[in-house]
Amino acid sequence: MSKNAKIAAGGVAVGLLLLIWLPWWAALLIMVGVPAAAYLMLDPSQRRRLRRVTRKELGR
Repeated sequence: MSKNAKIAAGGVAVGLLLLIWLPWWAALLIMVGVPAAAYLMLDPSQRRRLRRVTRKELGR
């Protein structure tokens, strides 16, 4: 199993656990809010680079 597949499987597992333990709106807020906060914490140059690369190149 590749590294990206392991990360994706872990994300799905965490999402399912959040849906079980929290109300659906709180789980959705966490699942959307954490990646959005991480994106906003990047420097402007890092954001430009992230937008420029394609999804295939993100793992490099």
